[in-house]
Amino acid sequence: MLGDPVRRRILELLALGEQSSGAITEAVRADFGISQPAVSQHLKVLRDNGFATVRPEGTRRLYAVDDTALRDADAWLGQFRRFWAPPADAPATQVARGKRPRRFA
Repeated sequence: MLGDPVRRRILELLALGEQSSGAITEAVRADFGISQPAVSQHLKVLRDNGFATVRPEGTRRLYAVDDTALRDADAWLGQFRRFWAPPADAPATQVARGKRPRRFA
């Protein structure tokens, strides 16, 4: 789902704030050169999977981030954080191993 670079780009745009479908389409077409129907399909996938919301405003459709699926993804990723986040005692361990100079106050 989020492995698709177009969907990730759309979420990046939505992270800036609510966006019209036209603004999203314009930005994504500039970045990826895909058609308006293709952008609409990606927006639908994001909505259907809980990553985006849409609300009508007159003739426009305004999209925003829906944090439901993002919270679920964040919780799932929690089990992997140890692979990229150093433990809290990492600086002390690095000093002990000689990989970081000891600082004196």
